[in-house]
Amino acid sequence: MSKNILIAPSILSADFANLKDEIKKVELAGADWLHIDVMDGHFVPNITIGPQVVKSLRKETNLTFDVHLMIENPLKYIDSFAQAGADYITVHYEACENNIDEVINKIKSNNIKTGLSIKPKTPISVLKPFLNKIDLVLIMSVEPGFGGQKYIETSTEKIRLLKNISPENLILEVDGGINQETAKLAVEAGADALVAGAYVYGANDVKQAINSLKIV
Repeated sequence: MSKNILIAPSILSADFANLKDEIKKVELAGADWLHIDVMDGHFVPNITIGPQVVKSLRKETNLTFDVHLMIENPLKYIDSFAQAGADYITVHYEACENNIDEVINKIKSNNIKTGLSIKPKTPISVLKPFLNKIDLVLIMSVEPGFGGQKYIETSTEKIRLLKNISPENLILEVDGGINQETAKLAVEAGADALVAGAYVYGANDVKQAINSLKIV
């Protein structure tokens, strides 16, 4: 595969007691981005971290911070995560379908990249009006909220369909159940970036795991 695939290890699968070391580990192993899942216990059932942790982690690495807000009312928190050091902020269509333009404009006003995500059961057609306004689409290939889930096979066709209607410079990112086998499916369908949690952080050789995703 000739195109350069961006690999974004998810700290959801990292050791939260040693996040500094866990981030350095994937940075030295060749990660491109760091995927930071923010959960509020409402939009999804789990709870993770807030802006203060992101701010602390920002001091420890130069990796691109790919912040995924799985929260209700993301508009309320965009400024805080932007100021904490996010490079990309991705919000869920399902969490802000009534004020998406306002949310997009808020992210852009902070001079950072803008992403929209959809859950597995949400059709890609809902994204069409916004594809020329954003920088990234995050396709969830598992139900959001927990790491270590199995890749939902219908995600592959969603990636392919989305690639066919997307502007050339739009990054298509896939998150959920990514391993060497599913990465190949996603990349062949048109994915530009892969979020990998358990496959990377659960590997005995993190560098080999990341490299295996880059060369699918």
